Amino acid sequence: MAESRIHFAVIGLNHGHIYGQVQALEEGGGELISFFAPEPDLASRFGSRYPKAKRASSEKEILEDRSIQLVASASIPSERAPLGIRVMQHEKDFMSDKPGFTTLAQLAEARKVQARTRMIYSIFFGERFGNAATIKADELVRQGAIGRVIQTVGLGPHQTNLKTRPDWFFKKESYGGILTDIGSHQVDQFLHFTDSKSAQVVSSQVANYHHPEQPGLEDFGDMTLRSDKATGYIRVDWFTPDGLGSWGDGRLILLGTEGYIEVRKNIDIMGRPGGNHLFLVNSKGKDYLDCDGTVLPYGKQLVDDVVNRTETAMPQAHCFLASQLALEAESKAARLGHLKS
Repeated sequence: MAESRIHFAVIGLNHGHIYGQVQALEEGGGELISFFAPEPDLASRFGSRYPKAKRASSEKEILEDRSIQLVASASIPSERAPLGIRVMQHEKDFMSDKPGFTTLAQLAEARKVQARTRMIYSIFFGERFGNAATIKADELVRQGAIGRVIQTVGLGPHQTNLKTRPDWFFKKESYGGILTDIGSHQVDQFLHFTDSKSAQVVSSQVANYHHPEQPGLEDFGDMTLRSDKATGYIRVDWFTPDGLGSWGDGRLILLGTEGYIEVRKNIDIMGRPGGNHLFLVNSKGKDYLDCDGTVLPYGKQLVDDVVNRTETAMPQAHCFLASQLALEAESKAARLGHLKS
């Protein structure tokens, strides 16, 4: 763990992503002081993992603790934005699991509060910030390895693991829809790798093809994005078969003017073990990079931002725009399969 540079707390433990968020903050120099969750089982498990952190008796106890500079959360998705707004109103920065919002109304209110308070509202887009091969791809793009990126293809397949999912997983009003939720990862990557400061949703669709017994679940979604610099295609789904041996064959393809990169985030299905695989093709030839060991900078950058009041981890405008596009794609999507239009 890095030397303590800020104190942070956790409110909301409903998704296991919280452990990756805490790890990023600790590696960046954050010290976990306290946590709160109303669910005894989730709180007990988290407390066992972090015995030095105090289990707070209420959310209010954390929000009114002046020693805490940032609050992280992986609460039920629909509860994250209201919490983030309360956190900012208490003059603390906020780090949310994705999605950071489930409605455009939530986003609009958060934008107002953030503009007034100037606190940080950051979303942990784990498929970029938590994946070494994606970070390496970013380094290569910045070095000009494939020229200017003119298209991205982001694929986010997942296993359903239905028997282990909580009730909120099946309620659209709780998770926001598949494009709002999983799709936000790929929107973030499209904007980042194409250096797009604005974009529009060209088309989108969602479906429940295979789970009619769960009418609130969207098991497939895709969208097409366009900016003044590039286009992007995104597909997300809950159809990863058990035989893969991984929760999903996450992939990112970056087409540049002088070459292309493919990132296989979790698995190389016919070859090398583990994850973090990157394939590069340009005028010099073709290459494979094992990206294990690549430093993940987000945690340190976010702590830097808390200390210095900067935007090195992720520009605030980018955070809000990625969320906006995912929400717009979800709201305008054609509804297929067992979903009603």
